[in-house]
Amino acid sequence: MDIEELHTFVEVADAGGISAAARRLGVSKSIVSRRLFKLEAELGVQLLVRTTRGAALSEAGVTFREHAARIGAELELARETILPNGELRGQLRVAMPLSFGPTHFAPVLAELALRYPGLKILASYSDRFVDLIAEGFDCAVRVGNLPDSDLVARRIGPITGKLVASPGYIKLHGSPEVPDEIADHEALMQGTESWQFVNGGKVFTVKPHGRFKADSGIALTGATVAGLGIARLPDCLTHEHLSSGALVPLMSHYSVVPGGAYVVRPPGQHPPRKVRILTDMLIEHFSNNPQLWGRDA
Repeated sequence: MDIEELHTFVEVADAGGISAAARRLGVSKSIVSRRLFKLEAELGVQLLVRTTRGAALSEAGVTFREHAARIGAELELARETILPNGELRGQLRVAMPLSFGPTHFAPVLAELALRYPGLKILASYSDRFVDLIAEGFDCAVRVGNLPDSDLVARRIGPITGKLVASPGYIKLHGSPEVPDEIADHEALMQGTESWQFVNGGKVFTVKPHGRFKADSGIALTGATVAGLGIARLPDCLTHEHLSSGALVPLMSHYSVVPGGAYVVRPPGQHPPRKVRILTDMLIEHFSNNPQLWGRDA
């Protein structure tokens, strides 16, 4: 039984279809179909029920998927154990935030690829929270405050921010001086989040409201510069606009409760070595480049 066939079957099962699995694996649909055919022929059972919408697991497929995934994880761990020190092989699928992933995190992925020429890296950039397990990612970098989940998270650095607005907005609408006054302003947000501020050791939580929402920090920054409202944004997206005067900090006596940047991965006792190494490199990147995040060196 070929390990590639087992791995391909697990990808098809998790992705819900051959086309999606082929994209994850970086191979053609015909290769995926051929591997599945050989595996089912060897086992003598039908693992997948093909439909017009994709592929669903048969009863046998549900049972076999758990065993195949466990075998794959054990073989991956065994492969890492016997590799020479300093060597990585295989594939790393990582999800990165779109807002500053290409500028702030992509250099780390490039360095990882240079250090380990045997490692194939597939990066996806989006500000949405991808489903790591369902979409087949080894890990993701997420910023802000993490919601409760079964994922394993490791903090790689702080993300500080400010409440900001454009001079034009302030001229027309004024600016809040205390958290309670935020309710009188148009807030630019990602969703229905709460904003937290600290003053004198006391935490103030407000529920802002507004008519403009976006799932991209870059889009929210642009809308704030355009004068649509006030926004709580990370320093790494606003420091240039603050320096140029395009944005102005608000409520200077109140600090925005800082968030963080995290590497999150699916639950499991033994994180893959490739994920551990990427995490360590990101931590080092944060420590050595505080100016990228709007922090003093």
